[in-house]
Amino acid sequence: MRINKKKFDLAKARACKGTKDLAAAGIPKGTLCRVYRDDLKPDTVGKIAKALGVDVTEIIEIED
Repeated sequence: MRINKKKFDLAKARACKGTKDLAAAGIPKGTLCRVYRDDLKPDTVGKIAKALGVDVTEIIEIED
């Protein structure tokens, strides 16, 4: 599952959260670095979305 960079950045801005905030929510910094270049496991994407207070569909890339 791939996170859309623009949507992810927008969700972080809306939540007023940065990398340190997400790391404090239990998401390893290494995982956050991979957000922009790798596919992530669905449960990891779910944890990130939960930490941002958004639905998963708001941050993932939707494939046609």
